[in-house]
Amino acid sequence: MASPTAITRPVQGSPHQEKQKRFVPQRVKVPRAAEPLLAVLAWGVNHQISELSQVPLPVMLLPDDFKASSKIKVNNHLFNRENLPSHFKFKEYCPQVFRNLRERFGIDDQDYQVSLTRSPPHWEGSDRRFLLSSDRTLVVKELSSEDVADVHGLLSHYHQYVVQCHGSTLLPRFLGMYRVSVDSEETYLLVMRNMFSHRLPVHRKYDLKGSLVSREASDKEKGKDLPTLKDMDFLNKNEKVYVGEEDQKDFMEKLKRDVEFLVQLKIMDYSLLLGIHEVGRAEQEEEEEVEEEEVGGGDEWGATAGGGSYGTSPEGIGSYLNSHRPLGPGDFDPYVDVYALRGTEAAPRREVYFMGLIDVLTQYDARKKAAHAAKTVKHGAGAEISTVHPEQYAKRFLDFITNIFA
Repeated sequence: MASPTAITRPVQGSPHQEKQKRFVPQRVKVPRAAEPLLAVLAWGVNHQISELSQVPLPVMLLPDDFKASSKIKVNNHLFNRENLPSHFKFKEYCPQVFRNLRERFGIDDQDYQVSLTRSPPHWEGSDRRFLLSSDRTLVVKELSSEDVADVHGLLSHYHQYVVQCHGSTLLPRFLGMYRVSVDSEETYLLVMRNMFSHRLPVHRKYDLKGSLVSREASDKEKGKDLPTLKDMDFLNKNEKVYVGEEDQKDFMEKLKRDVEFLVQLKIMDYSLLLGIHEVGRAEQEEEEEVEEEEVGGGDEWGATAGGGSYGTSPEGIGSYLNSHRPLGPGDFDPYVDVYALRGTEAAPRREVYFMGLIDVLTQYDARKKAAHAAKTVKHGAGAEISTVHPEQYAKRFLDFITNIFA
């Protein structure tokens, strides 16, 4: 049976009527968010997950599921007026597809709902392009309308690939895509699994493309607390990733398979995001925090509510954390920190590495071809520029990443 391409449900009238139509899920209360966008996101995710829970899982996805969307429009509502704007629209793209992807990535819908709605996500960084869920397990990226079209174009291939590799991939783990409309302003949001840990802080961070032209972080970037460094910075610092032989072999096999998939779709310009957690530094920071609390009497959050590196998991993180035992310094749960690799005993420092592919939506189109021609004129035909055709980009990228290991 084909899925409907759109469901539009205007919400008007008294709160009693709204209750009868089950527009307000009762399971999780909409939190007081700092801004309307976040409140509507929480409300919309709550509503959609509750609605989906009433619908049986389809035996298989159909072509129409990749075009489907579910829309809801709320006007002059009387419920939850202190937390929500009086007019807003919420749209979920391809609900059955993303529901299926969440299942294949081992994320229960109720846990996903709690992660995004128990407490509002917060903006990360000054550019406000990313939101981080309060339990730090999910990242929400703001997209352009062109990006949404790119995700739509990629989605059926991506889903098929996730099925083939049984969810074992270094690609971003796409979990939901939404449009939030407040005050006639539309915001497109893509929810993904956080590549970094919810509990082990990252101390050094690199964005690696395998290109050497203009691939050094600016002085302004380097002045940040946690700068995003690039390929030349990695080489200049003589940085290396120290993991066991078996881990390295598994990682490279997965990476080559993922890159081959991206080449088939003529995708380029992706990066390997590398985050490095220093176990010794985290232990030292933890000790310093404990000493400060003993001297100062602690703050209202206590030692474990997100301040300490090895604090307990924040509320709302969901049962998929599998936290059946306390985790010590440098420990991680592989079911949650799916991009994590433990450093070897022989490494100069005790480290944990987080590595995954990001920015996988850029296709080699006419615009990229023009940029390649311009850069070739400027830097010469042999220069290691980032804008090259997908096969060349993939080869250079894999050669570079192979050499980051000690």
